[in-house]
Amino acid sequence: MTVIFSKKCEYGLQAVLYMAANTNRDVIPAEEIANKLVIPKEFVSKILQSLTESSIVASKKGKAGGFYLAKDTRNIRLVDIVEAIDGLDLFNKCVLGFPDCSPDNPCPLHESWGELRTKAYEMLTNETIDHFKEKTILKVKSLK
Repeated sequence: MTVIFSKKCEYGLQAVLYMAANTNRDVIPAEEIANKLVIPKEFVSKILQSLTESSIVASKKGKAGGFYLAKDTRNIRLVDIVEAIDGLDLFNKCVLGFPDCSPDNPCPLHESWGELRTKAYEMLTNETIDHFKEKTILKVKSLK
């Protein structure tokens, strides 16, 4: 169940983490990423292509083509991927969608959501994808 991110963002995070876990390879075909993560190939290709615009991912065309990380895994923060796909509005808007939600005019969840939002933003900002390589490998092995 998606709580914070769009499905596109979830898939983008998964694909970039998968590529980070496979840094010993130059290029990874979109079809392989899709198969390993059980994501539609066309969706993976579109998402990764959109991440090339943010210089997180790069692509190589041709028979031996595919995608690869455009930066070192220690220089890609999770928030960079989220921002490139979903933007950062989710960290600034009311979780219930009320207009003008603020500390002076809070919604019923304002205080609780504010604490969670801050913790989530800090984790996404402080962690690079390098930190999750081993856990990603274990998770991918557990998928169908």
